Amino acid sequence: MADEKKARWIVFVPLAVTLAIALCPTPAGLERHAWYFFALFAGIIAELILESFPFAATGLMGSAIVAVLAPWVLFGPNDFANPKFNAADAAIKWMLTGWSSTTVWLVFSAFTFALGYEKSGLGRRIALILVKLMGRKTLLLGYAVMLSDALIAPFTSSNTARSGGIIFPIVRNLPELYESKPHDPSSRKIGGYVMWVAFATTGVTSSMFLTALAPNLLCVEIIKKTAKIDISWIDWFLAAAPFGIVMLLLLPLLVYWIYPPEIKEGEEVPKWAAAQLQEMGPVSRQEIMLAMVVFLAILFWIFGAAFINATTVALAAVTLMMLLKIVTWNDVAGNKTAWNTVVLLAFLVSLAEGLSSTGFIHWVDASLASHMQGFSPIVTMYVLVAIYFFCHYMFASTTPHTTAMMPVMLAVGMSVPGMPIKVFALLLSMTHGIMGVITPYATGPAPIYYGAGYIPGKDFWRLGLIFGVLFISALLFISAPIMLATN
Repeated sequence: MADEKKARWIVFVPLAVTLAIALCPTPAGLERHAWYFFALFAGIIAELILESFPFAATGLMGSAIVAVLAPWVLFGPNDFANPKFNAADAAIKWMLTGWSSTTVWLVFSAFTFALGYEKSGLGRRIALILVKLMGRKTLLLGYAVMLSDALIAPFTSSNTARSGGIIFPIVRNLPELYESKPHDPSSRKIGGYVMWVAFATTGVTSSMFLTALAPNLLCVEIIKKTAKIDISWIDWFLAAAPFGIVMLLLLPLLVYWIYPPEIKEGEEVPKWAAAQLQEMGPVSRQEIMLAMVVFLAILFWIFGAAFINATTVALAAVTLMMLLKIVTWNDVAGNKTAWNTVVLLAFLVSLAEGLSSTGFIHWVDASLASHMQGFSPIVTMYVLVAIYFFCHYMFASTTPHTTAMMPVMLAVGMSVPGMPIKVFALLLSMTHGIMGVITPYATGPAPIYYGAGYIPGKDFWRLGLIFGVLFISALLFISAPIMLATN
């Protein structure tokens, strides 16, 4: 009874958050509709944390409320000054913006890849091999998962393709071998540990290599145009390696301490895995065909980025999987987890875009510039990088974050006398991978691992904050001093 009463009250918390912010005076320099939009956005984030409604339903309801209230929260006087402006049409176009996001459909493809691994048996076979070789100790299995991502990261510019399309479909098969099930208390046996190691690893590898995350390349272009500084692959790696190598080596162990698995070790499971492999027999025709499809996709993701989009590759691979009958359309249509995740991410992308289109992000940047006067350049650099990192709570992807805030933050840094611009620019750029860990929507792989059901929502937010703080601290207090000493 007490739980039911608590559940009823929780529903009103997001409303209270929205009203509390909306009723505060609009900050100077910000238009009223942008402040109201931020109030709604904060309420939606509060609801995502509390989970009184399913994630996808929250995204849909939040976007619908904004679209209905668009004349007051989405559009300002400048919009209505245009005689051809139609608020109703503009509102629905805004609401559906996220559905055209390439990240959304890459996430969809990643779930379909996982389905193919499951149906063909290839995912189970690879998982059994890993467990047979390294499954005696859970910690060792964590290191195997970490190394899998680290080895292919330099060659895969989409972390969603890498982690969601390659690592996740394999890792997803591991927990079940230990009778660790999603959306169940047994998820803590080993599933939560393995999933978080895989997800957090891709954050570190995405920051460690210039070519491991698409926005990294965008940052290099912005820095070249704004600050007239060229950054090579080697420049980036030498700057990121001190914190990146330390974090990769410690990550499975840190997760082992902070979010410990219930199963620590055991001789029986590797023996059982060996027996299961024998029972599976030789590799099937379906497994071989899927392996070929995945191999082709990886080749295009690595070598074809200049002429074919990663999402195009993924959707073409999904099409090929259906033509080869590895999966059917009924399998895809019935993948409830995939569609829930797609709906959530599509609407969150729209909501995050609204923060930029209403001018809220620009106002945040301008406010930062005005409040950083008088501090030493090094202190200013550390504070700006930390703020840039935690501002990612307002974004559903790293690309819009880069586009909206990177040029302005660079301009703020360049206005500070004595600022080590190259170090500052690199530090800003290297946050884009690690910031993906902080929320269940922060980067493409996030909703995939959240949607798997092995890490409850509150744990996901808590772990995101803990590891977000660890990662940004490592960047600022391991890599930054070395960069300052050598530049």
